[in-house]
Amino acid sequence: MATAKWNGVLLAESDSVKVIEGNLYFPPESVNKELFRESDTRYQCPWKGLAYYFDIVVNEEENKDAAWSYLEPKEAAKEIAGHFAFGNGVELIP
Repeated sequence: MATAKWNGVLLAESDSVKVIEGNLYFPPESVNKELFRESDTRYQCPWKGLAYYFDIVVNEEENKDAAWSYLEPKEAAKEIAGHFAFGNGVELIP
């Protein structure tokens, strides 16, 4: 079971993550979205499409742009539509 934690709190847990370019993408239903706040950051990947970034807020501490998701990816990345990946110090256990 893959997990994502930050600041001692479980952000996501799933046994059906997708691994793309070394990043674990968690299905949307496995993510605690109450801890996420959409940021203004975007990134245009040439083959995946537009990534939306999210700040994670736990115990009044913010981790800026620590999660991202391709909500409407290009055809080549459709398998990760709506999935979430993590960075910025989020502890990942595959």
